[in-house]
Amino acid sequence: MPIADKIKNYLSASSWIRKMFEEGEKLRQIHGADKVYDFTLGNPEVEPPDALRRELLKIAGNPVPGMHRYMNNAGYLETRQAVAEVLAEETGKPVQPDHIVMTCGAGGGLNVVLKTLLNPGEEVIVPVPYFVEYRFYVDNHGGVLREVPTAEDFQLDPEAVAAAIGPRTKAVLINSPNNPTGVVYPAETLAALGRVLEEKEKELGRPVYLISDEPYAKIVYDGVTVPKVFNYVKNSIVVTSHSKDLALPGERIGYVAVNPDIEDAALIFDGLVFCNRTLGFVNAPALIQRLVTALQRETVDIDDYRAKRDLLYNHLTELGFSVTKPQGAFYLFPRCPVEDDVAFVRQAQKFNLLLVPGSGFGKPGYFRLSYCIDMQVIRNSLPAFAELARAYNLC
Repeated sequence: MPIADKIKNYLSASSWIRKMFEEGEKLRQIHGADKVYDFTLGNPEVEPPDALRRELLKIAGNPVPGMHRYMNNAGYLETRQAVAEVLAEETGKPVQPDHIVMTCGAGGGLNVVLKTLLNPGEEVIVPVPYFVEYRFYVDNHGGVLREVPTAEDFQLDPEAVAAAIGPRTKAVLINSPNNPTGVVYPAETLAALGRVLEEKEKELGRPVYLISDEPYAKIVYDGVTVPKVFNYVKNSIVVTSHSKDLALPGERIGYVAVNPDIEDAALIFDGLVFCNRTLGFVNAPALIQRLVTALQRETVDIDDYRAKRDLLYNHLTELGFSVTKPQGAFYLFPRCPVEDDVAFVRQAQKFNLLLVPGSGFGKPGYFRLSYCIDMQVIRNSLPAFAELARAYNLC
């Protein structure tokens, strides 16, 4: 066998998102791109804010000698200072540059954190549904992913987390706003989770870390805010990226932030820097670090996403689909009208609709739509959704 057995097995169970995207390529060749409605990838169609273009032109027109060389593996001091200042304002905590490590996106950041924390066989608890790559990230570093259920509306259940924590638990990994549901965990839930972790830490005699994956934290609607986990959980680590809030997914830029309240924060920081280097990331891209330094308070046009959410949510609910209204991110996660979510998305392809089965997120019986696409594509898709609903006698 030319590749590892484990990787061969993972390939057969790998991302449904990519599988459905590839199916879309076939449909586009048959019907034409304008007749195919692709809701598979969380790949923002919106352009970055104007401030990014201005900053890029400024950097390109005034190059700093040595600006493309290696730097400290944690990243440029001025970039980490800019991140720390915003986090300190938002949390009231004394966040400093030495609590920040610039990373190759949130995916890179999560791998750096897990490599730093995990001993072989230790467990990471993840609420269901979740971004499917979490399982592979945890496995990358010898860990074991342990799923826990959420409430009917996909809200975090602290009691379920408490029941899952055992002698091998090292961390709990949450994602709010959530991919795929768009749910935001409120302050009272995070406070309850903090109490659970504190009690379990006393029982175990060691920390249980909360890893909060937050690439959608600035994409929220209807006056909702994303509570800062630093204020509710002492042993917490935030991982995020600018892929979504600045529409820069291809630039792979993000950061890890360590709660300054952690007793061994300096040791964890040193571990993160070491793992950033030895995992082969070495450092986050130099030019893009300089670019985002001045953009920590910028974001894309949230009203654009809100309009798309409302159009799709209203249409699907009118057709009879059961949907929890997203509070953030840019996904809908409706319930399938049949138990077999894979069969359902195959049926949707007959109407040139490309959806992702909930099985790809650990939650069979649902499907995900990503609405970070062109508004005209969404409008053009509405009759196809009506035909799909009629095929299942929903309307």
